[in-house]
Amino acid sequence: TLDSAAGETGALAIRSDIGDPAASEAAIAEAAEALGELDVVFINAGVGGFAEIPAISEEFWDSIHQVNLRGCFFAAQKALPHMRDGGAIVVTGSTGSVMAIPGNAAYAAAKAGLRAVVRTLAVELLPRKIRVNMVSPGPTETPIINRSQLPPEAIDALRRTMIANVPMRRMGEPEEIARAVLFLASDEASFITGADLFVDGGVIDLG
Repeated sequence: TLDSAAGETGALAIRSDIGDPAASEAAIAEAAEALGELDVVFINAGVGGFAEIPAISEEFWDSIHQVNLRGCFFAAQKALPHMRDGGAIVVTGSTGSVMAIPGNAAYAAAKAGLRAVVRTLAVELLPRKIRVNMVSPGPTETPIINRSQLPPEAIDALRRTMIANVPMRRMGEPEEIARAVLFLASDEASFITGADLFVDGGVIDLG
């Protein structure tokens, strides 16, 4: 659970809902009150779902964008007053933002919009020396694939298809994504801003 993980690491755990900007604002303010100025903000939220364009309802579209674009945008916005100059923001994107995958229009549009937000925010925050970057994972072994509203046999087929499209012929592990995030958040990446780092086994550049 969140509390047990926080207890093991000595972290501060705050439950919130990124789909609700007011809840994000309250959580960020609570963290800043407890910890002081924020050095790094990592915005890592996403929901999946596949539907071909004729089948996309307004409700489906809005549910994807509420978290993947709207929620992430306002989380970044609400964090800015609490960040120190010279800090870093890292946002989780997706290779889906630049790929044309049948059934992925709603998700791709949200992540592509978030990619544009990251680049614009990076420019706007240059005077404060706050770096803003994105990490875009390729196919990764996380539970989100099991929440894609697909039947089990379709999920298995999707996983096989994803692996077949990865030049390294495997899915990524969460720890591999985390290392890229830590790099962009650290001083080792002090001359990098506005970048989208693909951690994807070669999908975008070699696929």
